[in-house]
Amino acid sequence: MFRNALIPALAVLLATLCVASAGIGAVAVPFEEVAGSLFGGTGPHDAVLWQIRFPRVALSVLIGASLGVAGAAMQGVFGNPLAEPGVIGVSSGAAVGAVGTIVLGFSAFGEWSVTVAAFLGGLIATFVVYLLSRSNGRTEVVTLVLTGIAVNAVAGAVVGLLTFLADDAQLRSISFWSLGSLGGATWPVVAGVLPFAVAGLVLVPLFARALDVLALGERSARHLGVDTERIRLGVILLAALLTGAAVAAAGIIGFVGLVVPHLVRLVAGPGHRVLLPASALAGAIVLLAADLVARTVAVPAELPIGVLTALLGGPFFLWLLRRTRAGQGGWA
Repeated sequence: MFRNALIPALAVLLATLCVASAGIGAVAVPFEEVAGSLFGGTGPHDAVLWQIRFPRVALSVLIGASLGVAGAAMQGVFGNPLAEPGVIGVSSGAAVGAVGTIVLGFSAFGEWSVTVAAFLGGLIATFVVYLLSRSNGRTEVVTLVLTGIAVNAVAGAVVGLLTFLADDAQLRSISFWSLGSLGGATWPVVAGVLPFAVAGLVLVPLFARALDVLALGERSARHLGVDTERIRLGVILLAALLTGAAVAAAGIIGFVGLVVPHLVRLVAGPGHRVLLPASALAGAIVLLAADLVARTVAVPAELPIGVLTALLGGPFFLWLLRRTRAGQGGWA
């Protein structure tokens, strides 16, 4: 019964948090004015709402939903709860693409250059981890995590090299990518992320049934007529698209794709028809709440949101790692 009400409950909570987040900040805006402004009303804080607060809320929702769905899809396609875009290298690969574009001045795609480069970097990192961690047709959890650590280390070294080559103006942009921030949210940034996020959020749920079948094991999935390689390729491509767009807009925001799908799975079960949309809503809620804390807990300063999510998600990952190891009776 509660499972059936999960998505409506998350939708109501997200809508409420959106209005609350738009009203809370250095300039407090009453709830009634925020709600009225959304429906065409006018008030003394319209400039604050439409130029600063609403774009930030919209970007938080898009990125949180993208990371939540990308994490759920990665966990489904790799068949383990420890997989997520950041852990297996997508975020760091996307950061390499974005930072490389900044430092090297790549501009072949105009204003889309950073997004395209981040997408390609995330895609390449994903396939490197995936290919190196497969053995005898299987992807072992430990091999996956350790390969992801290695790819993250290499990507970090590349970012460090690019940082060494960067000038002062570029260093400020690189700090943005490394720490993660929603402080640069504007309507053009939202518009840049929107097509990628919508494409991924619409297309990934189309793989829900195939992901459910993959949970039975690759051999069983093939016997049931599922083209496992095509499914893996499609899901990995879309997860990289979602993560690349998120990194391009806000830098590295870790652990949202790990924590959110796992918590949703504990409530909704493993079925991806519910898990994917619920992860999108829950991811948006988590990132919106984290951004609210990041910009209010140390006023007038603002905490980098990537640092905040890592501080919360890191301990959760360690707990999940130990829980999974204990459940499997050890990894000797």
